[in-house]
Amino acid sequence: MSKTLTIRDEVYKKLINVKGKDESFSELFERLVETQSGANTLKAIRGVIELTSDEKRGIFESIDQRRTERRSNP
Repeated sequence: MSKTLTIRDEVYKKLINVKGKDESFSELFERLVETQSGANTLKAIRGVIELTSDEKRGIFESIDQRRTERRSNP
């Protein structure tokens, strides 16, 4: 499944500069997310990516699910 993200031109140019030559944008985002803590990732993308209400709800549900799983499996 693919998603469409809306980003400002200046952000796109920055992403192009950090993206590897043979790296897809999905691979770039995955690399960036995996190298930062969740809180830092959210701070870094705040105001850069526009999400629908459903997408936001999905993110928060995923976070809640992961927190619940961590509490259940210490």
